[in-house]
Amino acid sequence: MCGNNMSVPLLADAVTVSGAERETAAVIFLHGLGDTGHSWADALSSIRLPYVKYICPHAPRIPVTLNMKMVMPSWFDLMGLTPDAPEDEAGIKKAAESIKAIIEHEMKNGIPANRIILGGFSQGGALSLYTALTCQHQLAGIVALSCWLPLHKAFPQAANNGVNKDIAILQCHGEMDPMIPIRFGALTAEKLKSVVTPTKVQFKTFPGVMHSSCPQEMLAVKEFIEKLLPRI
Repeated sequence: MCGNNMSVPLLADAVTVSGAERETAAVIFLHGLGDTGHSWADALSSIRLPYVKYICPHAPRIPVTLNMKMVMPSWFDLMGLTPDAPEDEAGIKKAAESIKAIIEHEMKNGIPANRIILGGFSQGGALSLYTALTCQHQLAGIVALSCWLPLHKAFPQAANNGVNKDIAILQCHGEMDPMIPIRFGALTAEKLKSVVTPTKVQFKTFPGVMHSSCPQEMLAVKEFIEKLLPRI
């Protein structure tokens, strides 16, 4: 293991699923509110590619307004889950910087940005969208599951010089999601088409699925990763 993880706080205790052979690509995946990186490390292990490294960091524990200020793993504070709810702008930006530090650490260790996919579920998916679209490095793609685009009113202006204007986005949403309604997902997909090349946005919906994943969705994620991160 080359490089010093201690300089990147989130990497020190992140769950990493190493490749079975030389790693030439990476997937950084962010869990949802109240979860840890372990559950998604397990899910991604079931669709892993032998030359890809999967990194699933844990969010810090903070008080969450939406849950009566209970302290739990959360990437930033949440006040509400509607398109017009107030947002923790400072917290979102700070969290994005900590994820960009992971990206830069992987780049220093030999995986180029265009061989890195950033993804996440729910709040983690939201942060992956915001981070990738404001990143100064050209990434391979974004996997956005059951989520939304934070600080959406700031886009497309907030997209950093359009570095990721052509980034591929796989957005998936359960049609019966009671937490983040499918309508919010559809609005997000439309917004994303104003930020990146519209044909690069895939919005897949899954009937009967609530605020969770399903085998068909994981298959779509696997195909997306294989397409964008081919063996080299």
